Amino acid sequence: MSTNPAIAWQKSSYSSEASSCLYLATAPDTTLHLRESDEPDTVLHPDRAALAALIAACKKDR
Repeated sequence: MSTNPAIAWQKSSYSSEASSCLYLATAPDTTLHLRESDEPDTVLHPDRAALAALIAACKKDR
């Protein structure tokens, strides 16, 4: 797993202790980072609008 000491990953409160966890981080330059625990080296960089749309879609499908 690649790590950047300037990025503090936060695990989703909805993730269990299993291996299907989402992590979100904000870099010092305010770039968003999103990854999934099964593929920790694959990191997405959504803008805030895209992340908000993803969260809204997930809440809608609960």
